[in-house]
Amino acid sequence: MPASANSAASAASQTPLDTEGGFGVYVHWPFCQSKCPYCDFNSHVVANVDQARWSRALARELEHMRELSGPRRVRSIFFGGGTPSLMLPQTVEAVLQKIAALWTMEEGAEITLEANPTSVEADRFRGYRAAGVNRLSLGVQSLDDAQLKFLGRLHSADEALRAIALAREIFPRLSFDLIYARPGQTRDAWEKELRAALAHAADHLSLYQLTIEPDTAFAKLYEKGAFVLPEDEDAAALYALTGEVCAERGLSAYEVSNYAVPGAESRHNLVYWRYGDYAGVGPGAHGRITADGVRLATRAFRMPGEWLEKVEREGQGLEAREEIAPAEQGDEMMLMGLRLSEGVSFSRHARISGTALSPSRIETLAAEGLLACDGDIIRATAEGRMVLDALLAKLLA
Repeated sequence: MPASANSAASAASQTPLDTEGGFGVYVHWPFCQSKCPYCDFNSHVVANVDQARWSRALARELEHMRELSGPRRVRSIFFGGGTPSLMLPQTVEAVLQKIAALWTMEEGAEITLEANPTSVEADRFRGYRAAGVNRLSLGVQSLDDAQLKFLGRLHSADEALRAIALAREIFPRLSFDLIYARPGQTRDAWEKELRAALAHAADHLSLYQLTIEPDTAFAKLYEKGAFVLPEDEDAAALYALTGEVCAERGLSAYEVSNYAVPGAESRHNLVYWRYGDYAGVGPGAHGRITADGVRLATRAFRMPGEWLEKVEREGQGLEAREEIAPAEQGDEMMLMGLRLSEGVSFSRHARISGTALSPSRIETLAAEGLLACDGDIIRATAEGRMVLDALLAKLLA
């Protein structure tokens, strides 16, 4: 283990790193127009939603979260789903007003809403901006119509490009998602699609490799041999290409699957990855809240009807609220933090977990080129982030 890392557990941070993470609020809207075959998020296809009733329920659960968290400064708010762009702008505005009434908003707080680029939802963009949303995250997923059909998306590539153009006019900040390492996708095809996306991008992209999640439509098709994903070696080559092409355009890989111009990183996701606190409301929402010096994990009921009835009956829809032991906190911190190119603070990890990381394991992983140490900071190398699950398994064993 490098000498600089040997005393890192007691050293002060030598990197301009927001070591405490901050505080955010996550709002889950569970409804979708259709269920994408790759999606394992808590989403449900429902034709009609009583939005006034849901707005009141979200407000009540926010009140409960405020009781748990106490006074905090909100760095970011994120509307996720599901498809939050099925929310009426009035519903979004009511939720934002409630959050502002319960906590103190940091100046310039980031407020993100996920959206699908269909024309109906794009027409609502101006309403969301007026409600206070200052960052849009578009679920584009591909700029190829055949691939969009394969992925179960309801929009076309042209609709996606129109939505991107409109969002760039309306919102100060914009990100959109693409999925790559799809069946049969070649290096040349992905590079062409990625360069086309970068030509329309603002300052942030989320680029995910297609993975087969359990209990999804794709999982069943994959098991039947309906399609084949790229081999690990080919997927790794696509990942490396992704970083190279984005870097050419000034978007660095600040996280395993996220690329941004410096300063344009997703502040809300940084709350997660830097192991900050966040209140999660809505069906299936998770949270991490420190209350009276104890870090709690919260988890809401997944089924919308069950959650709604419990909130109306008890003021909150939680299925579980559990204390997280210090050792588990340390593991969670590393699981999240090593996704970031900036790395994790040794001293903060030791303070949270109550134990120091194993010097011999760090030395071995550093010798393999998977970890790097710099004063108080440990980080996964570019090679390490490509095999992050295996790296973490060895580090935290």
